Amino acid sequence: MTTATSTQSGQRSSESDDRAVQRKTSSQLNTSQGKTAIADGVVSKIAGMAAREVSGVYKMGSGASRAFGSIKERVGGGTPNVQSGVAVEVGETQAAIDLDLIVEYGVSITELAQSVRRNVIGSVERMTGLEVTEVNISVDDVHLPSDQDEHPTEEAPPRVR
Repeated sequence: MTTATSTQSGQRSSESDDRAVQRKTSSQLNTSQGKTAIADGVVSKIAGMAAREVSGVYKMGSGASRAFGSIKERVGGGTPNVQSGVAVEVGETQAAIDLDLIVEYGVSITELAQSVRRNVIGSVERMTGLEVTEVNISVDDVHLPSDQDEHPTEEAPPRVR
């Protein structure tokens, strides 16, 4: 009998916590003065910038998206695409984020993933008011000190004249 009561009160506590989070999020995005809708691209940019701020993240994106991004940078005037390697799902009050990372050699991947998650969640929640339900991280490569950059600073001389 005591177990049922404590389970019920524990369940009530959990339900009230869920409602408090929902009220907090809803009150930030849906007010009596209007509704705020946040586009996927906004969340994607915020998450991309936040992930890149963490020391140990070399680049973002899988091989194909990095290649496409480098072409876009060259055509678009050299501005890096902060959304490369970021996929998001945005609802009315919540967001889920997927990141593709390339990490620096020697960095603890588990610690890096925790730091990236913490920074992305904090930035997205602070800037948008959305609750971040998950941040999934896929480490696609490790950058070795001996690896050459994908964009060499000097162009190779022409092979023919």
